[in-house]
Amino acid sequence: MSFHQKPLVYAPTIELKVSNLERSLAFYQDVIGLKVLDQTNTKASLTADGLNPLIKLEQPVDVTPKNDSNTGLYHLALLLPTRKDLGIVLKHFIETRNPLQGGSDHLVSEALYLADPDMNGIEIYSDRPSETWSWNNEHVSMDSRRLDVDGLLALAEEEEFKGLPKETIMGHIHLQVSDLASTEKFYCEGLGFEVVTKYGSQALFVSTGRYHHHIGFNTWHSAGGAAPSESSAGLKQYTLLFPTEEEKAKAIDRLSKIGASVNELNGETFTKDPSGNKIKLLVA
Repeated sequence: MSFHQKPLVYAPTIELKVSNLERSLAFYQDVIGLKVLDQTNTKASLTADGLNPLIKLEQPVDVTPKNDSNTGLYHLALLLPTRKDLGIVLKHFIETRNPLQGGSDHLVSEALYLADPDMNGIEIYSDRPSETWSWNNEHVSMDSRRLDVDGLLALAEEEEFKGLPKETIMGHIHLQVSDLASTEKFYCEGLGFEVVTKYGSQALFVSTGRYHHHIGFNTWHSAGGAAPSESSAGLKQYTLLFPTEEEKAKAIDRLSKIGASVNELNGETFTKDPSGNKIKLLVA
């Protein structure tokens, strides 16, 4: 978890628009294992530790279904503290017969994939020790290999699922974008991230501090795509956390120099990437 604290820049919180708040809350509590931190008739925050929001949900008026060809969220990724925790989650999904979209060994991590009721993608994963990651200069080696299901379940043994561990954090966010060239310029020249993996013209991973990725991007379904409407289910915005006001100010200056818009609203700072994904810039 050292890759998600000062002095690194990372994304601790995501905000989603959903079509039915009650249905989504049931899913995120019963299936995923998060807890409600606060709630109104149209909004709710979900937490693992009872203090920090990981996912914020909002039900807009006249919400419309998510369109996969739009830009926006591909998946949010919840990082568990240990491999055993991932095994316990897998055992829970099997016992409750919750459908999964898949599971993979990415060399740097092991992951399970599923979707919420609005088809917002969710990854639940655990990292392998960073000293075992393989680097080719500035690029980390990743793959999608068969998940060791038996090994994970053996670690879980007979332990009962009691929700996600309190140490669970938002490990990374993976976005659908319209093109990678403008995305790389915005996040690297503007926000100060570094490219750690690139898959041709279709996918790009960036991070700070040599994490395998804090943010991922792909054009698999969204190449040349437009941003979704304000009423669409899916990504509303996500937060980037900077270690100091000085580092945030440097990022704002870099964004301005490349022509990206930065706006202040009610004392908070916002920007949008070239694909229309909205970002709140905060300081730890």
